[in-house]
Amino acid sequence: MTTTARQRATDVAIAALVTGVELAASLATSRWHGAPESRPGTFGIILVVTSGLALLARRRYPVAVLAIVLGTTLGANALGARAAWLGLIVAFFTAVLRGRRAAAIASLVIGYAASVWNGTAESNLLLAAGLVTLLSVAELTRVAAARTAADRRGREEAAARRASDERLAIARDLHDVVAHSISVINVQANTALHLMDRQPDRAREALTAIREVSGQALTELGSVLSALRDTAAPLAPAPGVARLDELAARARDAGFAVSVAAEGPARPLPAGVDAAAYRIVQEALTNAVRHSGGRAASVLLRYGDEDLVIEVSDDGGSGPVGRGAAGGAGSGNGLAGMAERARALGGSVDAGPRPGGGFLVLARLPG
Repeated sequence: MTTTARQRATDVAIAALVTGVELAASLATSRWHGAPESRPGTFGIILVVTSGLALLARRRYPVAVLAIVLGTTLGANALGARAAWLGLIVAFFTAVLRGRRAAAIASLVIGYAASVWNGTAESNLLLAAGLVTLLSVAELTRVAAARTAADRRGREEAAARRASDERLAIARDLHDVVAHSISVINVQANTALHLMDRQPDRAREALTAIREVSGQALTELGSVLSALRDTAAPLAPAPGVARLDELAARARDAGFAVSVAAEGPARPLPAGVDAAAYRIVQEALTNAVRHSGGRAASVLLRYGDEDLVIEVSDDGGSGPVGRGAAGGAGSGNGLAGMAERARALGGSVDAGPRPGGGFLVLARLPG
C-alpha cells in the first residue's frame, strides 16, 4: 500500500507527538511517586521511544506495529514508565481501521491479562469497561471511514460514467456530422469529375455545393468540439427538427430528392429529443445517399400526444449491408448510433427493408 507525502508527514507528526507525550508523562509520574524504584530508567526510556518510533510504519504493517508497541508498552510499564499507553491506543485504532480486528482484540486480551495481575476487582472491572468502550469507538470509526470511502468511490464512478457518456455523445455527433457531409461532398466531387469537360456549368454547381457543404460541416464540427473546450456559446445553431430542411437541401445538392413532411400539431420538443431527432434523420439520409443506390427519400414526423415518430424511407436497395449494420460494409456506427440515441431517451429505433422495396428507418422518441 503506497502512502502520500501528506500521510507520511502526518505519521511523523503523530510518532513525534506520542513519543514526547509518553516521555513527559513517564518522567512526571516518576517524580510524582518520588521512590527510586518508580523511575523508568534508561532501558524503560528506550522502550518508550521505540514504541513511539514504531508508529512510523503503522499504515504498512499494522499488525507488526501493534505487536511491537504492545510489547514495548508492557515492558516500559514494568520498568516504571507507567503512563506509556498513548502509542498502544494509536496502534490499536490503526489495526482496527485496516481491518485487522482479530489482532486488535488479541492485543486487548493480552494487555488486560497483564494489567489485572496485581489489580483490585474494582479496578479490573473499570479497565474491562474501558477496553470494551475503546473497541466500540474504534469499530464505529472504522464503519464511518468505510462508508465515507464507499461514498467517495461512488461519486468517482458516477463522474467517470458521466464523462464516458459525454465522450460517447460527442463521438456520435462527430460521426453524424462528418459522415453526412463527406457523403454529399463525395457525390458532388464524382459529379464534378464526370461532367467537368462535357458540362462545365454543372461541374461548377457541384463544386459550389462542395464549398457550401464543407463550410457547414466545419461550422458544425466547431460546435461539437466547443463542448470539449467548454466554450461559452456554440458556433452554430443547436441541431433540431427545425433544421431538417437544411439536411434535405444538402441531400438534394447531391442529386438525391428528399421531401420533409409532418403530421399532427407540431410543438416544441425537449432539447434532448429535438437533437436526437435531427441526428437520427441525418444518419438515415447519410446511409441512403451513400449506400441505397436509390434517388429519393422521404422524411415524415408524426407528432403524437406523448411521443414523436420519425419515418425515413428511400427507394433504394432493401438490404442492411452498408447501412451501418453489424457486419455490413458501412461504418458500423450508423444504425447502432441511432438506436443508442433513442434508448438513452427511452425510445426505440427499428430499421429494415420495406415490403414494396426500399429501406425504412422508424424511430419513436418520448416527448
